[in-house]
Amino acid sequence: MAEKDYAQIAHDMNTLAAFEGVRDVASLNADELRRVVGAPQVDVLTLFGGAPLAGADAFACAMRAGVAKTYAIVGGVGHTTPAFRAKTRALRPEVEFADDASEAEVFDAYLRARHGLSADLLECESTNCGANVINLRALLAKRRVVCGSMAYIHDVSMQRRMSAQIEKEMPDVLRVNYAAYQVCVELRDAPATDGSTLSRLAFDREPLGMWDMGHYLTLLMGEVARLTDDENGYGPAGAGFIAHVDVPAEVTAAWTRLREVFPGSVRVAVPSSAS
Repeated sequence: MAEKDYAQIAHDMNTLAAFEGVRDVASLNADELRRVVGAPQVDVLTLFGGAPLAGADAFACAMRAGVAKTYAIVGGVGHTTPAFRAKTRALRPEVEFADDASEAEVFDAYLRARHGLSADLLECESTNCGANVINLRALLAKRRVVCGSMAYIHDVSMQRRMSAQIEKEMPDVLRVNYAAYQVCVELRDAPATDGSTLSRLAFDREPLGMWDMGHYLTLLMGEVARLTDDENGYGPAGAGFIAHVDVPAEVTAAWTRLREVFPGSVRVAVPSSAS
């Protein structure tokens, strides 16, 4: 593969990430929130399970900045949770949590151990994107938490879909996106020793708990088909799980080129967690 082809792969991955990993504010602080919502605080800041530990660091930074009236973490036990627990213990062995802890509980334990902070609300039953929002909405209602505005943190690959889910299920809520991290995929200066395509690529930085390149690619690729509002997608023209999303032509083109190089990279929805 020519050097320009590797560079195109990196460019296309970054195109998908820029679209999926939306941030409505440069930083979660009072000045930025005042600019987009007209107030220095939102009613609720939520961290969703499925992000790496870097998401909890972003959540902690926002808590210290006092950007919300209520802080919530949402995430139950799904097929990726055992790997998340194992990675957390490997990276931060001082963080203590039960062997059957939900992702919300793992995140909260990390916040306590590393930052001396804890969330106001934990929702520990959700196992998919749709349940995340529906269960959070029910919890807020049960606890009589006013939620006219909400900022939320998720993995780069999931941020835009989560926003579309919230738009569908909580249409009156003013939404503020803040993807858990931002990275740029770059071409290595020297060829990798194993010669594989992805090993020629590297992140410009590695947030705590960051995925390996192959998993990151799979996450990015799996979202485009879901976000595309046609009979195969999750929007109103398809499954109806999320609100309509406009997918730009350059994103579709990048996804198509990557699928040609990596035909097995499109993550298929698990039926039990399709929503």
